[in-house]
Amino acid sequence: MATIFWVSLGLVLYVYAGYPLVLVVWARMRRREHRADGGVMPPVSIVLAARNEAARLPGRIEDLLALDYPADRLEIIVVSDGSTDRTREAVAPYVGEARRPRGAARVKLIELGSRGKAVALNAGVMAARHDVLVFADARQRFARDAVRRLVASLADPTVGAVSGELVLDCEVGASASSVGESVGAYWRYEKWLRAKESAIDSMLGATGAIYAMRRSCWRPLPEGTILDDVLAPMRVVLEGRRVVFDETARAFDVTSPDAAAESRRKTRTLAGNYQVLALEPRLLVPGLNRVWVQYLSHKIGRLLVPWALFTLFVASAALARTSPLYLTVTAAQALFYGLALYGAHLEHRTARRAAEHLVRRETGRSAVNA
Repeated sequence: MATIFWVSLGLVLYVYAGYPLVLVVWARMRRREHRADGGVMPPVSIVLAARNEAARLPGRIEDLLALDYPADRLEIIVVSDGSTDRTREAVAPYVGEARRPRGAARVKLIELGSRGKAVALNAGVMAARHDVLVFADARQRFARDAVRRLVASLADPTVGAVSGELVLDCEVGASASSVGESVGAYWRYEKWLRAKESAIDSMLGATGAIYAMRRSCWRPLPEGTILDDVLAPMRVVLEGRRVVFDETARAFDVTSPDAAAESRRKTRTLAGNYQVLALEPRLLVPGLNRVWVQYLSHKIGRLLVPWALFTLFVASAALARTSPLYLTVTAAQALFYGLALYGAHLEHRTARRAAEHLVRRETGRSAVNA
């Protein structure tokens, strides 16, 4: 049991503390720069997959049309993934040559049945006219110079894809989320890791809200792919090119509203990383995956941490009577998990009361109107 305890503890400490320390030393010993050229502005196709985003799409398209990039070199492809709202009507004012002012970006709408985001992205890439692809979502907004800064990194022939930085409102103190502070701290930590990995060689994915890729590096995604922003970039790495991080290319988003929403997002991410391994087992082969050490430390380590925490608790509980150390660790874990459960209970109760209050208010309005 003692061996299980120390191995589990060591794994958790390595993933969240040891590995970042390794990156700091590694980046100082072997920092790999890439050549960016802000004067190179090739034609770009922006691919945006959306499902039932009619309320957001006009504002999002306006945001893209306002980019600081030559409009005649810009193409916007909106792929509707089985939308059942008024997506077509929302996009219609921007589609068609007759509605496109001279020199303005071209906007195209593709309508599909409900097949999932991966199929929508494949369709968007197939319809794209240009050799540089930029992937975006309907919810976020880009800084005006975001695309220009993204494609600058692609001037380096060793770079196959480049990820921008997603800035959450909680990072600038403007979030109303109940988990904004903790999410903000974790997201800053995660971006720090990505920047160090990029400096050493390559990122282990990209930020799905804002990344660019050479069309020649794109491979069609299997239907049902959960994390397109991990699978597609890691295939770039497997084919011998880098995926780099440019923190000056920015997109902006809001934080998950509560712990439940954040938990669903993290669960989806964990499931997606398991799926990536199933789709690309080459990632586990050192000779094929040149960022194998980073991948095992960052991605595989994160998948193993929940199991390590479970075995750590079981082992420390079993050893609690043999040493004050094990007893202290067991008590600390029990307190931590208890507080987490209590916090989740309080948030659930608050959300339920807010919903009940809203229902009573709407019921009262209906009675008055009647």
